[in-house]
Amino acid sequence: MKSNLLAVLFFLMSGLSLAQVLEDKVYSEHIQSVRLFPMGASQDSPLDAPVVSISDPRPLVLLFDDLAFDPELYTTKLIHCDADWKKSGLRDNDFSVAFNEFNIQDYNYSVNTRIPYIHYYFTLPRVTKSGNYVIKVYKNRNENEVILTRRFMVYEELFNVGASVVPPTQTEDRSALQQINALVNYSKVEVVDPTTQIKLVIRQNQRWDNAKFLGKPTFINQNTKTLRYEPFQGESTFRAGNEFRFVDLRFIRATGVNIASVIVEESVILAESMIDTPRPGGPYSQYLDLNGQYLVVTNDRPGGNPEVESEYIYTTFYLKADPGREVRMLGSLSGWGKMPEAKMIYDPKTNLYSTSLLLKQGWYDYQYGFVGEGGEIDTQSFEGSHFQTENEYEVLVYYRALGSRYDQLVGYVYLHPNRRRI
Repeated sequence: MKSNLLAVLFFLMSGLSLAQVLEDKVYSEHIQSVRLFPMGASQDSPLDAPVVSISDPRPLVLLFDDLAFDPELYTTKLIHCDADWKKSGLRDNDFSVAFNEFNIQDYNYSVNTRIPYIHYYFTLPRVTKSGNYVIKVYKNRNENEVILTRRFMVYEELFNVGASVVPPTQTEDRSALQQINALVNYSKVEVVDPTTQIKLVIRQNQRWDNAKFLGKPTFINQNTKTLRYEPFQGESTFRAGNEFRFVDLRFIRATGVNIASVIVEESVILAESMIDTPRPGGPYSQYLDLNGQYLVVTNDRPGGNPEVESEYIYTTFYLKADPGREVRMLGSLSGWGKMPEAKMIYDPKTNLYSTSLLLKQGWYDYQYGFVGEGGEIDTQSFEGSHFQTENEYEVLVYYRALGSRYDQLVGYVYLHPNRRRI
């Protein structure tokens, strides 16, 4: 009887683990500056989304720092997921050409930095199936000692996909919203029921917290095998927001843009930002930003390697706003509001919200928002919203063949109208 009960408990626990939604997360405080992107020669390659074609010769690379004196044995494993980011029905040997466990062997020590760290570099292996993936990194070859997980996508060009940014069909708030219309042609594949076998996902600025999942198209043309997604109720509409705020932390001997002070001590560097204020009703102002991402750069050691020569700076941000709200800092620097440091603390003595983050030298984008009753983060009252705002959008098309055990990623479009980067 006892053994039967243990078997049932094990089955239930296994079911829960299979149903778990996998996400981008750092589990150890000493792990910093995690980035995953397609390898490229340009300086802004780390800004690109971790998405590659299954036939693309460029591999994805994973970078992260461990604030430690001695290296650890870190191991990686790939997990194939369905469109909803739950583990798919594929086995490891269904998508991996080698045994699905890889040691991270490339690392370098930081050079003359006040906070010592070890910089790790890993090139992801090729896979044979398209879809959503998560790379899991753990130490001592113990999968229970996970230090980080990161999502990435591999697509195959089976469907023809087109998309555009247009004013929303809703008449109200047209000046503050952006709608994504998409067109999908599946003539290359025999699809029995496109309304159930095809799913569309749209995300803005590489965020998953406000991504749109569209199950059914607005129009279907069986003759041309074309699906149109032009929702009338806002299902593919995003708040346009505003250009991102930023701080320039490329210097330690001088104050960069939007930095009020930098204090260099023997064992630590401290910085404070200028005091930010809400900007909901102001006019739209165009300037270059990174759409919520960040770049590791140092101007103190020109010509060197910023990945191992950049200092870590304990940076405090300030926002002057009314009390009584749960304010979050948004951007890649805070896991889009999910890191503990993203939550800002109100000080009644100064009438300021503040939070402090340990940031590697570079250029950082961010915005502010507050957590609403439904748990969603609203940036409108702090940042305003303008249709002219330059955002990046991605349209991902998933297909589940009859009898298949996984969702294929069969189409991908990257939209960057009026793309402007620093």
